[in-house]
Formats: sequence, C-alpha cells, structure tokens
Amino acid sequence: MSAAELKERHAAATVTVDNLRERLRQRRHQLLDTDVAGYARSQGRSPVTFGPTDLVCCRTLQGHTGKVYSLDWTPERNRVVSASQDGRLIVWNALTSQKTHAIKLPCAWVMTCAFSPMGQSVACGGLDSMCSIFNLNSPTDRDGNLPVSKTLSGHKGYVSCCQYVPDEDIHIITSSGDQTCVLWDITTGLRTSVFGGEFQSGHTADVLSVSINGSSSRMFVSGSCDATARLWDTRVASRAVRTFHGHEGDVNTVKFFPDGNRFGTGSDDGTCRLFDIRTGHQLQVYYQQHCDNEVPHVTSIAFSISGRLLFAGYSNGDCYVWDTLLGKVVLNLGSLQNSHEGRVSCLGLSADGSALCTGSWDTNLKIWAFGGHRKVI
Repeated sequence: MSAAELKERHAAATVTVDNLRERLRQRRHQLLDTDVAGYARSQGRSPVTFGPTDLVCCRTLQGHTGKVYSLDWTPERNRVVSASQDGRLIVWNALTSQKTHAIKLPCAWVMTCAFSPMGQSVACGGLDSMCSIFNLNSPTDRDGNLPVSKTLSGHKGYVSCCQYVPDEDIHIITSSGDQTCVLWDITTGLRTSVFGGEFQSGHTADVLSVSINGSSSRMFVSGSCDATARLWDTRVASRAVRTFHGHEGDVNTVKFFPDGNRFGTGSDDGTCRLFDIRTGHQLQVYYQQHCDNEVPHVTSIAFSISGRLLFAGYSNGDCYVWDTLLGKVVLNLGSLQNSHEGRVSCLGLSADGSALCTGSWDTNLKIWAFGGHRKVI
C-alpha cells in the first residue's frame, strides 16, 4: 500500500471518528434534560445565605512590590507561599502576617508556585521554562538568598502551573505553553511522563492550569487556551482519558471537586463550569450578567471543603462566592470593605476550609475568614 493510499485511508478514518464523536455529543445533549440548579430547585433546596460578618477580611499581607500571580497553602493550614512580578517568592504565616522566607528568584518572570505536601519545600516556574525547587531548610548563601535545590528542565515553553502529587514530596506535575503537562521525579530531576505534545489526544494550545485528584492522585485535569479541559491518567501518558468541551475562551483555571468525581473550570468567556469525570457531562454553568456588557475573565477558582461553595476570582477585581447547588452568587468579596483594588489573579482555601486567601495585581494578599454565626461550609 502506497503512502498516498495510507494518507487517504487515514483521512477517511478521521472523518468517520469526528462524525461519530459529533453523534455521541448530540445524543448526550438530548439526555441532559436538566442541570444541577434545575434539579435542586425542583427538590425545594434553599440557597446559602451570607450576612455582613459571615466572611470578612481579617489580614492583609503586604510585602510584594509587583503584581501577585500565584499562591498556595500548606497542608497544615497556617502558611501561604506567593509568587510576584517583583521576582520573589514570599512564605507567610497567615495567622500573624509575618514573612518567614523571602526568596529571590533566578528568573523574575514567575507565573506559578506551590508548597510541597510536607511543607518543607516550595516550587515555582515561569518564563524561564523551568520548575525550580527550594528547600526551606537549606542555609542561605552569602547574600542571604536561598539557593535552588533542584531545577526541572525540559519544557519548551513557559511553565504556567505546578502542583505536587499529594502525600509525597518527590513528584510534581507542571503545565506549559508548549502544549504539554509533565510528571517529574524531583529526586532525579527527570521527566517520568509527558502528556500531550505529539499525541493527537493532547491539547492543541498552551496549557494554563492543572489540578490533581485528591481522591486518586494518579488522575489529574488540565485546562488550556484551546478552550478545553482534559482528564489524564498518569499511567497512560499517550492519550487523554476524556476531553471536556463547552467553554468559548481560554480555560485559565481548573480545580477538582472535593469528592474527586467532578471538577470546576474558569475561563476567559466569563463562566465557571462544573463537569462530571465519569459521564463527561457538563453539570452546571456559573455566569453573572454584567450591566456594562463587559465580560470579566475568570482567573482562579476554589471549592469549599463540602463543595457547596465555589470561590471565583475575576479580572475586574470581583471575587464571587457561588452556591454550586443553585448556581447563584451569594456574596461578592469585591464589594466588601478592604477588598482588592485590582485584578484578583489567584486564590486558595486553607486545608481545613476555615480561611480563603486571595492575591491581586494590587500587590497584596488578603486572608478572608468565616465569622459571625457562619461555620465552615
């Protein structure tokens, strides 16, 4: 069989697969007779209500001199690491607002940071296309700077996101502008698996975010500029388990739901969406209409420990608290006193769910705590 015949057969098979995929999508759409909010309303569920003192800003962490791009909590809840355009990582004690480490980075163009599960090291990445690991217990050099303990090099584009595999300090997953995600062995500094790239089931544009399933750490989801999210199994790097469509813009952020069976996304199209990894269905769209017809981008999301609340940061400085069950905004942190004065670029919930940290282009981080009669949801 000639090369031309092979190409012709391959093209015909591709058309057949695309047609079958479209028929499957249409059939699934026919079966989707409701969404989460519609079903909840039919069952008489009432929305979550918030009083003026139920979620308040109790700390403002000041110290960065540039836009804050990323943050992460330690599992023991009281420490936060942040990455900024000023070229530094700062480790904060969230209870006292004190800085425990200020790390000068080899490359100032940092985009992401993460705490290790044991809280002994931090990782970061950015436009240098590398993921740098810092051991917080290492001695400083003569200039008082913490040295890089390990450099993970291999991406061909910027490193947009990094997350340690839960319950261990030796593996980390990164996403990149080279359209791939990589699982790394930190001990050896080598790539264990590459997800995407030359594989057809991979992303077709920059990968912006990853989230590892807390219930099954071999599964993770990625969000990309190709307007899709993809589910991966670390044991099978050659193809994505499932691809999730629905967004009409870059998927900037992804986050697993607490039970591990669903995940949320946030996009430049101004929506957050909830997907089920078992069926592939979109369960709910979270969108707030704006009177000026401008659509602020969703930059970051996090779920409360029960999953009843979805926190979403926006490019216009808003930070909505969504009732995930009824699809309604129950609070806008951007309208409260001491709110941010710029784009909310990142946010994260403490491990015990008692506090939310937000980071902004106004150079500050803020700690929001549940107060009044409200308990952790």
